[in-house]
Amino acid sequence: MILKFRMVCDESATFVRDYEVDASMTLLDLNDFICEELGYDTDGMTSFFLADERWRKLREFTVMDMGGGMGPEEEAPIAMSDVKLHQIIRTMDDRLIWVFDIFADRAYFLELIEPKQAEEGVEYPRVQFAHGEPVDQYDADAENGGEKSIFEEMMDDFGDFGGDDSYDDEY
Repeated sequence: MILKFRMVCDESATFVRDYEVDASMTLLDLNDFICEELGYDTDGMTSFFLADERWRKLREFTVMDMGGGMGPEEEAPIAMSDVKLHQIIRTMDDRLIWVFDIFADRAYFLELIEPKQAEEGVEYPRVQFAHGEPVDQYDADAENGGEKSIFEEMMDDFGDFGGDDSYDDEY
């Protein structure tokens, strides 16, 4: 079974990726694939989280085995290498959050958009669709290729009132 995920980032209005991956691959394999595809260092501390329909973080999966001792067993993070996608992704719209910067809580958001059968002659995992540049892995304030989000462009219009003495604040 092949799982098609759409990945977006709240730091960039133009970034989108569609990944097709084998359901039998581990979360660590998916982590490494994403790092390679985005050009990120693979030695960073990353985590996957299962997410609910409102993108709230649920169960955590880490690169390193955190071992027990971090609270109740059912809440302790699980090593990515111990979990295959088909074990946690079961229905349409299942969601994952991939945190690539744990200190600033910066992340990409993945949602299952289509389960399908493998196509003959196609190698998986693969990037099925790509648009926009990934955000800088280490600098949250770095410009995203000079492109602004729709929100930033709209807020720029409010700066037009600055320094205008004929504008009356009372009304």
